[in-house]
Amino acid sequence: MTLSLKNLTTGDSGRVVGFDKTSKAYRKKLLAMGLTPGTEFSVTRFAPMGDPIEIKLRGFSLTLRRDEASVLFIEKL
Repeated sequence: MTLSLKNLTTGDSGRVVGFDKTSKAYRKKLLAMGLTPGTEFSVTRFAPMGDPIEIKLRGFSLTLRRDEASVLFIEKL
């Protein structure tokens, strides 16, 4: 079952399984930032209003806006 990043809570871990097909331009940016299929990450924190979301992957922290994060399809670990 694939989820969106906004379905996770702080401390949860996940794995990237794919991308929304309609967002090809932004997909390339996410790939360049290291969010390739199979990459595992953990949710570090959410801003008070839920946007942006900070995740930790490959030894660094990455902050994504909610609409940017909606492009990712993930599975919860």
